[in-house]
Amino acid sequence: MSEAWPISAVAPPLVGRATASQRWSDLAFLHWRVDADQVVSLLPAGLRPDVFDGSSWVGLIPFVLDRATVFGSAPIPYFGSFVEVNVRLYAVDSRGRRGVVFVSLEASRLASVLAARALFAIPYMWSRTRVEVAAGEYRYSSTRHFAPRARSRIAVRPTNRAVVDDPLADVLTARWALFTGVRGRTIRLRNHHEPWRLYSAELVTLEDTLLAPDSVLYSPGVTTWFGTRD
Repeated sequence: MSEAWPISAVAPPLVGRATASQRWSDLAFLHWRVDADQVVSLLPAGLRPDVFDGSSWVGLIPFVLDRATVFGSAPIPYFGSFVEVNVRLYAVDSRGRRGVVFVSLEASRLASVLAARALFAIPYMWSRTRVEVAAGEYRYSSTRHFAPRARSRIAVRPTNRAVVDDPLADVLTARWALFTGVRGRTIRLRNHHEPWRLYSAELVTLEDTLLAPDSVLYSPGVTTWFGTRD
């Protein structure tokens, strides 16, 4: 079993041509410490929990996804623009490569949900999602269709205090791949974007089943390019 690769706030270049891109805006990063043993069963085959500061971590990440393109297309209207709220874990493969594992992703565009599930087995869920900005707060909400108890209400107030040279912030945000299980195989899909601009944030409201997070961050966003599996 290889040692995990070092974390870098700068993304390594993609191999070959980018296949898609998206703009991610107004992101809130809420994170909780969890015991690594609690997440092992949620990871695709061949992965182990990524541990930092004695813990694995689970993230609740709401943001605006838009300007989606595929193979150099113009931005896709409507279906390529929505609020997403995802729950994610962090894992390492047998080669030591780090990546994200999504437990669920809430999105309001049914066609996008079905496409992501069919092509890459990424667990998107069809939900009513939205964000409102008022009085300096970003207020995100998500309610899953046909399962209204699966819901989140999150409000954060960003500060003007930039987060720099913070190893924990890098571990939780500087992730340049995702892992997913497709037809019994674990694959890794790469992404690339400029380094995050991160700011500390105050958690104003959280209506969820989780406890108060151990880390709350905000970013105005990045444009992200996706490559083929590696």
